[in-house]
Formats: sequence, C-alpha cells, structure tokens
Amino acid sequence: MAIVVQKYGGTSVGDVTRMKRVADRVAATHRAGNQTVVVVSAMGDTTDELVTMAEKISDLPPGRELDMLLTAGERISMSLLAMALHMLRIPAKSFTGSQAGIITDATHGRARIVDITPGRITGALEEGNVVIVAGFQGVSQDTKDVTTLGRGGSDTTAVALAAALGADVCEIYTDVDGVYTADPRVVPNARKLDQLTFEEMLELSAQGAGVLQARSVEFGRNHGVPIHVRSSFSFQPGTWIVNEEDIMENAIISGVAHDTQDAKVTIQHVPDQPGVAAKLFSGLADAEINVDMIVQNVSEAGATDISFTVPRADATRNRALLLGLAEQIGAAGATVDDAVAKVSLVGAGMKTHPGIAARMFAALSEAGVNIEMISTSTIRVSVVVAASDVELAVQAVHDAFGLADAPVAIP
Repeated sequence: MAIVVQKYGGTSVGDVTRMKRVADRVAATHRAGNQTVVVVSAMGDTTDELVTMAEKISDLPPGRELDMLLTAGERISMSLLAMALHMLRIPAKSFTGSQAGIITDATHGRARIVDITPGRITGALEEGNVVIVAGFQGVSQDTKDVTTLGRGGSDTTAVALAAALGADVCEIYTDVDGVYTADPRVVPNARKLDQLTFEEMLELSAQGAGVLQARSVEFGRNHGVPIHVRSSFSFQPGTWIVNEEDIMENAIISGVAHDTQDAKVTIQHVPDQPGVAAKLFSGLADAEINVDMIVQNVSEAGATDISFTVPRADATRNRALLLGLAEQIGAAGATVDDAVAKVSLVGAGMKTHPGIAARMFAALSEAGVNIEMISTSTIRVSVVVAASDVELAVQAVHDAFGLADAPVAIP
C-alpha cells in the first residue's frame, strides 16, 4: 500500500465549494488503496487578514502571540476538510502541527523543523483514516510554544512529513499547472516544465519562484522524496522534482526567476582592514538577518564600500541596527535602496556550457537594463536591477535563451 502525501494551498481550499472539490480528490486517492496524508494551508487570504488584524492592534505584535493567531487559519481548514470527507463516508482525522509531532526550534515566525515524531499519524493511518495535518506550524522542543514556519511553510510541512513517513510521493497542489520557465503573469509565453532536478528547483525557489518554499525542496533532496507540483483544478500531470540521476537528460537552461522582496544595503567607506567584514556580518547574523548577494568594491585610500541584499522587511525594521553597525566598524554610514529586484537564470547545463553569463548580460544590455550587482553559483546567474526594470529584464532573458520553445537538452 503506497503512502501519498498531498498538500493543498490556500487557493485550492479558498471557499467551501473548493474545499468539497479537494475532498473529492482526496477521497479518490484513498479509495485507490493509498494511505493518504493531507496537509492544508489556511483558506484563501485568511493569513493576510489575520496579520492585518494583528497590525491594527499592535505596531509590533509579540512573536509568540502572532504565531498563536496565525496558526488558527490552518486549523479551520483541516477541520472543514475532515468534515467534508466524513460526508463522503471517508474516515478522517485532523491534527494540528504539534499533535502531528512536528518539532521545531523556538524561533517564532520562521521556525525550523528539527524532528518529526509521527506516531499519531501512523496510528490513524493503520486504522484506515485519511490523516489531515495543519500546515505551516509546529511546536518548539524547548518552550513547548506553537511556532510557525514562515510563508510557504505548508510546503515544508508536507515534504517533511513525506520524508518521515517514507512516502512514495509528495504532491503539491496549487493554482498553477506546475513550474514554468518564468512567472506566466510576467512572461505570457512561459512554458510548463515536465521535470526539474532538486538543485534547479532549489535555486529557482531561493531566487523568488513562488511555487515551492526553498526549505521544502531541501527536505525532498536530502531525503529522496519525489515532489509532484500540479494543479488542484485539473487532473493533468504537473512538474516532477527529482534527483539529477533520475533525469535522462538535462536542459541547459530551465528557467528565469525574479524576486521583488529584497533591498540593497550599502555600507559606505568601510575601513579596509582584516576582521571588519566579519564584524559587520556577524552583527547581521546575530540579528537573524539573512544576507544574500555581497559585493565589495575595490579599496581606495584605505576604504571601500560593501553592498549586500537582505529581505526588504528586515532592512526596513533594522535601519537603526544597520547605522549602528556602520558606526561600530568605523564606516561613514549606511544606505538602503528598496527599489531593486533580483533576476536569476537557472539551469543544470551551466556547469558544462561556457558563455551563459555573457549571453544573459548581453540580453539585458540590449533591453537597456542596467546591472547593479552580480552573483553566481554552478547552476545560477543572478543580477540586481532597478525594480522598474524587472519585467523587462525577465522577458529579455527568457527570450534570449528561447525558453518558450522546446528545451535544448544535453545527454
């Protein structure tokens, strides 16, 4: 008997009608002889509405209480879906994250899963139930408080449960047909991909592709869980995320991702001395600010500028900290530019094909897009551009590599 984990996002369970449609699909999976575990997000815009209410009450809601509030949305979804399944004569039991054995660290708002003890889930499955788990949440192993996993955390819940249960597949149901070569809202001729490697999907997710949370892809890669991203509104195959060795041939370029949620921070006139950069970035790490791209200019007259990107919300909340760190290291000051965006080109074929970066930069130049920062990995090239140029940049790069056409593959 196969174990299938399914995750349904907020759009998929957005109202009662859609909830019943999800119940029909889950029931079909169960009746096909599978042990079925379902992870659900909050309905529609429930999480955003709860955040808005919290902000009307408090300018800075305590993290513990905000997590207690936000986890209510997923608990509503899990209970309603269980009721819908009972109406279809399918036995079902719902569990919160803590009841499902999802153990996290104590960081509110973006907790990390440290362990899963799925005893109650396996027991319910053995009794013949469909098990429904509230996504996005767990319980701290230290404080025993409810925690949340951050935006997109239900993806991580689903893949982590699939890994803990030894599931045959983790199906991520969403409002799109799969993973595309670019955001179809920005690039109308973007093409759906049949398959991607974990490494490619991890890069796309980390660089702004909103289909999967990056941490969920890490779980899949580390535990060998095949992930199938597909639409909850059709029965068409979606995009499979698998190990590289399971793909017969890799496309040179898989897709273009963009992210408009970063800000560029520049620490000005930094003393060019050993240990200064370490002190700066240690201070950012202590404040739990995630730094992405880093560029240091050539030293001139014993000083240099250091620029880096951070989540825009972190830059906004921590302007005083940034100025304080600049003063501590003897820099002249700090500036924050939140009118930037990141555009990334991803593909496993970059490892063996030279000239990819040059072709990308030429496409941006021809489109009149200025590059402010550059960062690379073995399968990714990322640039920071003005936010006003992001759609133009994505379309130019997508066209330059012919991603709307059939993929050019390498054996």
